[in-house]
Amino acid sequence: MRALKTILIILFSLIGLWLVLSLFGPKEVRVERSTVINAKPGTVYAYLSHLKNQDEWGVWRRMDKDARFEFTGVDGTVGARTSWNGDTLMQGSQTITALEPDKSVKSELAFGDLMVCQVSLDLAPVERGTGVTWSLHGAIPFQYRAMMLFMGADESLAKDFETGLSNLKTICESLQVEPVREQPVPAPSITGVERPVMLYFGDRKVVKWSEMEAFMGDTYAKVYELLSKAGIEPAGPATSIYLHWDEAGQQADMMAAVPVPASAKQLLKGMSFLETPASKALLHVHPGDPSGTQSVHASMDGKIKADGLKLNTYVLEEYISGPAQDPDTAKWVTNVVYLIK
Repeated sequence: MRALKTILIILFSLIGLWLVLSLFGPKEVRVERSTVINAKPGTVYAYLSHLKNQDEWGVWRRMDKDARFEFTGVDGTVGARTSWNGDTLMQGSQTITALEPDKSVKSELAFGDLMVCQVSLDLAPVERGTGVTWSLHGAIPFQYRAMMLFMGADESLAKDFETGLSNLKTICESLQVEPVREQPVPAPSITGVERPVMLYFGDRKVVKWSEMEAFMGDTYAKVYELLSKAGIEPAGPATSIYLHWDEAGQQADMMAAVPVPASAKQLLKGMSFLETPASKALLHVHPGDPSGTQSVHASMDGKIKADGLKLNTYVLEEYISGPAQDPDTAKWVTNVVYLIK
């Protein structure tokens, strides 16, 4: 009887530990990597839009040579699906959910009964070819969060993405028959505006580029929850405030925040406040996915130098509309704002 009691105590202790770890485990997985391919968007899209081509540029199928694969539907069209079953890859499937010629390939990736992720391959013309961004995100079910604490899934997937994009670059550049001539990318429209004093409530942190999306998503959710409990209406859209951008370290000192009325300072707790001064500013209204604002920031920097202006500490991205309003990335809007002296 004593032995049975001991076994039950150990068993319940392990279950308790697992529950505690699950509470602190990651709620979602988010990975994004990019590359530039010296080939036209049409060439890259024609290759990427076919699931079967992943046998050549992807890395996961090579991990399990004995896995059995089955394909259904018409490859290169919405609804095409590949599924697999193997000792290493286990059970899973990938289904094309949306295609935008020369711009994006979206799919749903299911890891058996574990979880379902949304995958996107987004294309954008650049000076000498095509910029490709490969992203994946999905919610992690509660029962698997403890396991994810020790697996380092984000880091492992990031390495797979980097290898896959390297393979994709080699293949697509070999498929590009005509040389890609350098063509200037149209400069974004930048206007001068006056900005009032703004008070923001959120969380400031030095964040790795690869972790920004997850940091912002978690922080905005907490901010809106605290605002709701305090009965305070936001004074504007969710905003990323960048105080320092570190190219070498691939990280940024940033704040994910929501603008609030001045009276909120007496009512809100649990996070920090930041006030941006009344200032002149440069503004660009960016349509589409905010991950495509790299050229905007480059143009902003160029205009500041060309006009002899000085940055007034803060660079902001205001997310006017996004996935909460419409799943179509073409309908998203982001204000890119540079405060200047």
